[in-house]
Amino acid sequence: MENVKILQIQKIFKIFFIIIFGSLLITLSAKIKIPFYPVPMTMQTFMIILIGASFGYKIGLATVSVYLFEGIIGLPVFSNSPEKGTGLVYFTGPTMGYLLGFLGAVFFAGYFKYNKNPFLNFIKIVFSIFTIYLLGIVWLGYLIGWDKPIFKLGAEPFLLAEFLKIIILTILIPHLSKLRKII
Repeated sequence: MENVKILQIQKIFKIFFIIIFGSLLITLSAKIKIPFYPVPMTMQTFMIILIGASFGYKIGLATVSVYLFEGIIGLPVFSNSPEKGTGLVYFTGPTMGYLLGFLGAVFFAGYFKYNKNPFLNFIKIVFSIFTIYLLGIVWLGYLIGWDKPIFKLGAEPFLLAEFLKIIILTILIPHLSKLRKII
């Protein structure tokens, strides 16, 4: 009985560590900008999908929720903070839809079962990332007006970079299931 309690406590600490470390990785992935045409690329969407696929939707949702909470309370975790503001003001700006879309993306990435079929894995990753862009474009349209070229502003510049990230994730994901076993 004592050993069972110790194992449960160890599991809780592992999960806690993964969540905190994961939120740190998302922050780092937001801050690293890779020169890319027409806009610089960050690795946030890559990290969101990687965390979900590696540890499942429950730990993924907890990790992204901690990350968003850190940003809402004013920690400079978001891509353009502190340069363009912090806290709730930044969160409710033009990127709020994308940030909320991280929750949908990590859920689906963690919920889907991946196998050796690269085509099916590719489709699952595309669907997961699609939730980020769907919520992002809807919020952007609400915020700046539907008469503006919302898709051209909020998605088109990022599609080539996303495609490259999806290809890398499609190659990596079948090997990530081993990470769930460390919990």
